[in-house]
Parts: sequence; C-alpha cells; structure tokens
Amino acid sequence: MRRRLAPVLLVVLLGGCGVPVDDAPRPVSAPPGSFPTAVGTASTDPDGRVDETLCFVRGDGLEAVTRRVDGVSGVDTHLQHLLAGPHDAERERGLATALPGTITVAGATAAGTVATVDVREAGEETGRSDEVLAFGQIVCTLTQRADVDSVAFRRDGQPLEVPRADGSLSALPLTAADYRPLLRR
Repeated sequence: MRRRLAPVLLVVLLGGCGVPVDDAPRPVSAPPGSFPTAVGTASTDPDGRVDETLCFVRGDGLEAVTRRVDGVSGVDTHLQHLLAGPHDAERERGLATALPGTITVAGATAAGTVATVDVREAGEETGRSDEVLAFGQIVCTLTQRADVDSVAFRRDGQPLEVPRADGSLSALPLTAADYRPLLRR
C-alpha cells in the first residue's frame, strides 16, 4: 500500500508547484536600477550622440580617430564619413587619407558580420600608389563597428584581391589584424 501511495503523493505534490494562473493579464513593473548594455555597443550621451571610429593615415601608418556623431550610422554612411576625409583639426594634427585618387568606392553593404565594399575601376592616372593604406583605412574603420568582423571587396560583382599590410593579395574578407603592422597606438 505504501508503495502505491508514494507515487500518487509525489504527483499531487509536484502538481501544486506550478505558477498560478490569473484570470486576466496583469501589469508588470521593471525592476529597479539600470539595465546592463551589451558589450561592444557604442557609447551614447543624453543627446543620442555616439562614438564613431575612423582610421586615417599618419606618415606611413594608420591612426584611429573617434568622432561624436548623431546616432549609430549604417555601414555605408560610416564609410561615407571616412571617404569625406579628416576634418581641419585632424589635418592640423598630421592626419590624411589615402582614399581619394587611390581607389574609387561605390558603396558598402552588410550581411551578417561581413561588410562588402564595392570598388570601381580606378583611372590610370590616379597619382597615388598607397593602396595598402587605402584598403587598410576601410578595413580598420569598418571593423571598429560592433556589427562588423570582416570586410570583403568586390568589383563588378566579383571578389577583388586587395593588398594586406604584408604586401600579399587576398580576395577573402579581411580583418584589422591584416593591417595591424600599420596601426599606430
């Protein structure tokens, strides 16, 4: 008898351990205190401005600059900010860009954590020969974003081989590590 009563008693006890059901929905208040933010998100101020990192050229290397912008921008807008070049104050500090005249960028899109940059055919007389710095600027800028891990390049819809810091060519998506020797601390 005890053997039969034990399983029945166990079922009755476990059945009473559930969450009670209300007849109607009830409001729920948020717990006190602030909620944690995800790691790697842009810092914001009360006005909604966020940090945006751009990589420019200093001498024969790359240097990251942080600007405050209105809200988090998309990948293409972030790239357009880079293409606009350094501000006057940044130029006075010795920063420049290798992008104009080196490569012609048509735009950028993101799929997952890979940003893809469309590059047009450059003219024969660009007057620049620092493609490594130009591609490095783009890769180092876009991979500063929390939503981008690597950058791929294409021309006419086909993967484009671009130079890495060591001079080798790659058609695979690149990361900031591919240009680490050029980065100034």
